[in-house]
Order: sequence, then C-alpha cells, then structure tokens
Amino acid sequence: MKRIEQENHARYLTFSTYHQLPLFNNDLIKDAFINQLQSSREKLGFHLLAYVVMPEHVHLLIWPNLPEHPISKVSWQIKRNFAKQVIQRWRELDADILKELKTPEGQTRFWQRGGGYDRNIHSQDEINEKINYIHMNPVRRGLVKRPEDWAWSSAKWYAGIRDGTLPIDDIRKPGC
Repeated sequence: MKRIEQENHARYLTFSTYHQLPLFNNDLIKDAFINQLQSSREKLGFHLLAYVVMPEHVHLLIWPNLPEHPISKVSWQIKRNFAKQVIQRWRELDADILKELKTPEGQTRFWQRGGGYDRNIHSQDEINEKINYIHMNPVRRGLVKRPEDWAWSSAKWYAGIRDGTLPIDDIRKPGC
C-alpha cells in the first residue's frame, strides 16, 4: 500500500501485536510504550492529538512533521525501538511468551507484519470522530466505565487530568 503524505492531513494509525496476542496486558509494558511514544515525538517532532494502548493494539492520531519525518519513519521509530526493548527484556527473563512470538522463519516479532492501519484525516469533524473512537475503545471493551479511567489514553488529558498524563498537542493544524 502506498502512503499519501500530505502536510495538511492528520494521520490515524493502528498497530496490532503479533497474532493479536494481548502483549500489552502488563501495565509496565503499557507504560514503556507511552515512554517510547513521548521519546519518538521529541525526536521526530510530530504532534500527538490522541492515543490509546489496548491489550493487543495501539491507536494514534498524529500530525506528522512533513516532509522531514514521514509516517514510515514515525511508525518505524516508535515500533522498532519499543519492540527491541520488550523482546530483550523477555529474553533476559526467558519468558514463555517468546515461543508464541516466533515466526515460521524463526524471527521473534512483537508487532504484526506490515505498516498497520494508516489513514489520512481530512477535516476537523473526522479528527473529533477519531478522538472519540480512540477514547471509547477501553469502554467498549469493558476495561473501564469512563474513558478517562483508562491510564493509557489521552482521554485523561482531554478530561483535564494533567498529572502523570502524556501531554497532548493542540488539535489545530501545526503552524495555523
């Protein structure tokens, strides 16, 4: 699939774990992903509009820093560094989960192969709809009663809860 990089579009991304395994069931792993997301944002300068970390996938709504850092670079930076860190730790622990992460070729994978789901978001209405969808994910799954109760989501930020929350950038297009 060819990505269409346009500076005036936000991007809605979904990354799934290998075979949809619940690799994010551990809170420390979810926390590590949030740290990687922040580190990648600082390094690549993208604007983070919304996010949620679910047991077997992640949703992000970002405004990439184009043309310097296209989506392929952003997703590679986030996913690769994080996966290496987690898999290395599981190897140190000789974790049983490693057996389930082996491909037929013998590789160990954290993420499902491919770029994940990637969609350009063209309007403010679409941005608002995606933010709501992202924040309601844990509620729809029965993990929490209210979106802001899920610690690994930007819903807390939008609800005005700033302590211990990854800061979210202004929804408007950068530079406007």
